[in-house]
Amino acid sequence: MEHLRGDDPVRIGPYTVLGRFDSGSRSGTAPGPRYIARSADGDRTVLVCLPCAGVDPSRWAAEARHACGLSVPGLLPVDEVGGTPAAPWYAAPYAAALPLPDAVMAHGGPLPEPFVRAMGAALASSLRAAHAGGVVHAGLSPAAVLVTPGGIRLAGFGTVRSAGADGEHRGNAPGLDHGSLPPEQMTGGRPRPLGDVYGIGAVLSYASTGHTAPEREEIPEGLRAVITACLARDPAQRPEAAALEAEFTARAGRAAPDAGAVPGAAGPQATVLDAPFAVALPPRAAVALARVAAAVLAAEPPGNPAQPRGAHSSLVTGTLD
Repeated sequence: MEHLRGDDPVRIGPYTVLGRFDSGSRSGTAPGPRYIARSADGDRTVLVCLPCAGVDPSRWAAEARHACGLSVPGLLPVDEVGGTPAAPWYAAPYAAALPLPDAVMAHGGPLPEPFVRAMGAALASSLRAAHAGGVVHAGLSPAAVLVTPGGIRLAGFGTVRSAGADGEHRGNAPGLDHGSLPPEQMTGGRPRPLGDVYGIGAVLSYASTGHTAPEREEIPEGLRAVITACLARDPAQRPEAAALEAEFTARAGRAAPDAGAVPGAAGPQATVLDAPFAVALPPRAAVALARVAAAVLAAEPPGNPAQPRGAHSSLVTGTLD
């Protein structure tokens, strides 16, 4: 959790803002401004998301409402959409989490291959379930992937659809991580399931190399073939999410069961996947996650929330129709 800046809101709807969710080093690639906030009675802590400047608020709100109606394993559970037509917001229950870029930064570089493989299996499993229900995420990027003690959560639902209508070139659209954007969607193509698979490839590239579009030789040998297949420019050459999940799961079954465990650590450790195998969070990332959890628990609302600041300080309580 980062301190608020001068132009950040201190209040969003019924919530008092405690801090920024994303670190300053990578916040520019987040799907939009994200804040940790708390209800007035202190009983509810939430992750509140706002649209990026320049994004059509009506399109953004439509995607938020769609996300609110979904129940897909691994997707961030949006349960409240509020604000005004010009300044919408949505909220999800907060659990201790690090955006993937912050986890990589805490680790000090690319994450261990067993962890990346487990993350790939988790993402593929979520998207296989979404695609089976006719849902396309259309917003995968490193910042949309949240690392939590209970597993991977995928935020940023509908970011590409929010950024521009089908048929519109999205190369300069706000709110997009263009290194994770499938080529066909950049030129205005409708987001489809195989575009989500491209997003998985970009996310795993980032996790394993620090770049969303690395040279092939930079990718660890054990991940090179599958990531390269995901990043094929021709969507027809990419694997479907179900095949990708099977590939990661099969390889996981052949991996050592303690791969990625913290040496000498006692007791249960946070994992990104419970079955068919478990991989512990890298030690420094686990420490960073614990610090975030402690900071949120101890956080006091900054300043006087009765004197709001920022564009979303005066948003109405309630839900958008």
